[in-house]
Amino acid sequence: MNKLIEIPKFNGTKEANYQLCLKQVEALIKDEPNLIANLSNVSALLNQALTDINWVGFYLYEETSNQLVLGPFQGLPACIRIPFGKGVCGTAAASNAIQRIDNVQNFPGHIACDAASKSEIVLPLSKNGQMIGVLDIDSPSFARFDEIDQFWLEKIIQVLLLEISR
Repeated sequence: MNKLIEIPKFNGTKEANYQLCLKQVEALIKDEPNLIANLSNVSALLNQALTDINWVGFYLYEETSNQLVLGPFQGLPACIRIPFGKGVCGTAAASNAIQRIDNVQNFPGHIACDAASKSEIVLPLSKNGQMIGVLDIDSPSFARFDEIDQFWLEKIIQVLLLEISR
Protein backbone atom coordinates (compact mmCIF):
# COMPACT_ATOMS: atom_id res chain seq x y z
CA MET A 1 0.00 0.00 0.00
CA ASN A 2 1.39 3.39 -0.91
CA LYS A 3 1.64 5.96 1.84
CA LEU A 4 1.24 9.63 1.09
CA ILE A 5 3.02 11.61 3.76
CA GLU A 6 2.91 15.37 3.76
CA ILE A 7 6.37 16.66 4.55
CA PRO A 8 6.11 19.56 6.98
CA LYS A 9 8.16 22.73 6.97
CA PHE A 10 11.22 22.38 9.16
CA ASN A 11 11.52 25.88 10.59
CA GLY A 12 11.75 25.32 14.34
CA THR A 13 14.75 24.91 16.60
CA LYS A 14 17.32 22.25 15.77
CA GLU A 15 15.79 19.87 18.36
CA ALA A 16 12.22 20.57 17.19
CA ASN A 17 13.24 19.89 13.58
CA TYR A 18 14.87 16.61 14.57
CA GLN A 19 11.82 15.56 16.62
CA LEU A 20 9.61 16.24 13.63
CA CYS A 21 12.06 14.48 11.31
CA LEU A 22 12.12 11.39 13.55
CA LYS A 23 8.31 11.18 13.49
CA GLN A 24 8.34 11.52 9.71
CA VAL A 25 10.98 8.79 9.35
CA GLU A 26 8.87 6.49 11.52
CA ALA A 27 5.79 7.15 9.37
CA LEU A 28 7.61 6.83 6.04
CA ILE A 29 9.32 3.52 6.72
CA LYS A 30 6.78 1.81 8.97
CA ASP A 31 6.21 -1.75 7.79
CA GLU A 32 8.48 -1.28 4.76
CA PRO A 33 11.36 -3.77 4.85
CA ASN A 34 12.97 -2.71 1.54
CA LEU A 35 16.36 -1.22 2.30
CA ILE A 36 16.74 0.95 -0.82
CA ALA A 37 13.24 2.42 -0.50
CA ASN A 38 13.80 3.30 3.14
CA LEU A 39 17.27 4.75 2.60
CA SER A 40 15.98 6.83 -0.31
CA ASN A 41 13.19 8.34 1.75
CA VAL A 42 15.38 8.94 4.79
CA SER A 43 18.06 10.71 2.75
CA ALA A 44 15.42 12.90 1.06
CA LEU A 45 13.81 13.74 4.39
CA LEU A 46 17.13 14.58 6.07
CA ASN A 47 18.02 16.78 3.12
CA GLN A 48 14.84 18.77 3.75
CA ALA A 49 15.15 18.85 7.54
CA LEU A 50 18.82 19.79 7.99
CA THR A 51 20.33 23.18 7.34
CA ASP A 52 23.83 24.00 6.19
CA ILE A 53 24.55 20.65 4.56
CA ASN A 54 25.69 19.92 1.02
CA TRP A 55 25.35 16.12 0.90
CA VAL A 56 23.42 13.44 2.75
CA GLY A 57 23.20 9.80 1.87
CA PHE A 58 24.17 6.24 2.41
CA TYR A 59 27.04 4.00 1.44
CA LEU A 60 26.29 0.27 1.53
CA TYR A 61 28.79 -2.39 2.54
CA GLU A 62 29.73 -4.82 -0.22
CA GLU A 63 31.29 -7.84 1.44
CA THR A 64 32.78 -9.37 -1.72
CA SER A 65 34.95 -6.30 -2.36
CA ASN A 66 35.22 -5.15 1.27
CA GLN A 67 34.14 -1.69 0.16
CA LEU A 68 31.38 0.80 0.75
CA VAL A 69 29.35 1.43 -2.42
CA LEU A 70 27.30 4.55 -3.06
CA GLY A 71 23.64 4.15 -2.18
CA PRO A 72 20.66 6.53 -2.08
CA PHE A 73 21.68 10.16 -1.55
CA GLN A 74 20.85 13.83 -2.03
CA GLY A 75 23.50 16.19 -3.36
CA LEU A 76 26.16 16.38 -6.03
CA PRO A 77 27.52 13.19 -7.61
CA ALA A 78 29.77 11.38 -5.16
CA CYS A 79 32.56 8.85 -4.89
CA ILE A 80 31.16 5.48 -5.91
CA ARG A 81 33.43 3.17 -3.90
CA ILE A 82 35.21 3.72 -0.61
CA PRO A 83 37.60 1.06 0.71
CA PHE A 84 36.71 -0.34 4.12
CA GLY A 85 38.77 1.50 6.73
CA LYS A 86 39.63 4.44 4.44
CA GLY A 87 38.40 8.01 4.81
CA VAL A 88 35.74 9.08 7.28
CA CYS A 89 33.09 6.68 5.93
CA GLY A 90 35.38 3.68 5.74
CA THR A 91 36.71 4.40 9.23
CA ALA A 92 33.18 4.58 10.66
CA ALA A 93 32.29 1.27 9.01
CA ALA A 94 35.49 -0.54 10.05
CA SER A 95 35.33 0.69 13.65
CA ASN A 96 31.52 0.52 13.86
CA ALA A 97 31.77 3.91 15.57
CA ILE A 98 30.36 7.33 14.78
CA GLN A 99 32.81 9.78 13.25
CA ARG A 100 32.06 13.47 13.86
CA ILE A 101 34.73 15.51 12.14
CA ASP A 102 34.88 19.30 12.61
CA ASN A 103 37.47 19.81 9.85
CA VAL A 104 37.78 17.05 7.26
CA GLN A 105 41.08 18.50 6.03
CA ASN A 106 42.61 17.41 9.35
CA PHE A 107 41.33 13.82 9.06
CA PRO A 108 44.14 11.48 7.99
CA GLY A 109 43.27 9.87 4.68
CA HIS A 110 40.15 11.97 4.09
CA ILE A 111 38.58 11.21 0.72
CA ALA A 112 37.44 14.48 -0.85
CA CYS A 113 34.39 13.72 -2.99
CA ASP A 114 33.32 17.39 -2.84
CA ALA A 115 35.93 20.07 -2.19
CA ALA A 116 33.21 22.27 -0.67
CA SER A 117 32.76 19.90 2.30
CA LYS A 118 34.41 21.14 5.48
CA SER A 119 32.85 18.98 8.21
CA GLU A 120 31.20 15.58 8.28
CA ILE A 121 29.30 13.15 10.45
CA VAL A 122 29.14 9.45 9.61
CA LEU A 123 27.02 6.92 11.48
CA PRO A 124 27.47 3.19 10.91
CA LEU A 125 24.46 0.97 10.23
CA SER A 126 24.88 -2.55 11.52
CA LYS A 127 22.31 -5.12 12.54
CA ASN A 128 22.87 -8.43 14.31
CA GLY A 129 26.63 -7.93 14.00
CA GLN A 130 26.44 -7.43 10.23
CA MET A 131 27.68 -4.21 8.64
CA ILE A 132 25.01 -2.75 6.35
CA GLY A 133 26.60 0.59 5.55
CA VAL A 134 26.87 4.16 6.79
CA LEU A 135 24.88 7.37 6.84
CA ASP A 136 27.14 10.19 5.66
CA ILE A 137 26.30 13.90 5.99
CA ASP A 138 28.62 16.68 4.80
CA SER A 139 28.55 20.41 5.42
CA PRO A 140 30.29 23.34 3.73
CA SER A 141 30.87 24.81 7.23
CA PHE A 142 33.51 23.84 9.76
CA ALA A 143 32.24 22.20 12.99
CA ARG A 144 28.65 21.98 11.69
CA PHE A 145 27.74 18.83 13.62
CA ASP A 146 27.42 18.66 17.40
CA GLU A 147 26.09 16.40 20.16
CA ILE A 148 22.49 17.32 19.32
CA ASP A 149 22.94 16.20 15.71
CA GLN A 150 24.60 12.99 16.80
CA PHE A 151 21.91 12.22 19.40
CA TRP A 152 19.01 12.63 16.95
CA LEU A 153 20.74 10.98 14.01
CA GLU A 154 21.42 7.96 16.21
CA LYS A 155 17.69 7.80 17.00
CA ILE A 156 16.85 7.97 13.29
CA ILE A 157 19.32 5.15 12.57
CA GLN A 158 17.78 3.03 15.35
CA VAL A 159 14.30 3.45 13.83
CA LEU A 160 15.65 2.65 10.38
CA LEU A 161 17.40 -0.50 11.59
CA LEU A 162 14.19 -1.78 13.18
CA GLU A 163 12.51 -1.86 9.75
CA ILE A 164 15.37 -3.38 7.79
CA SER A 165 14.97 -7.09 7.13
CA ARG A 166 18.35 -8.71 6.74
